[in-house]
Amino acid sequence: MFLTHLVAVFHQWRRYNENLRELNQLGDRELADIGISRGDIPRVAWESSEH
Repeated sequence: MFLTHLVAVFHQWRRYNENLRELNQLGDRELADIGISRGDIPRVAWESSEH
């Protein structure tokens, strides 16, 4: 049970980092086009990694 949870957290952390990297590569104009600011990136990346 604990190991399953640990693996799930690890996968979520990897998805978060992938999302963070992709969003950070976008320019300010591209971010504005999708409705987020640079300061929103960590929150959006985390929320996206939960799904």
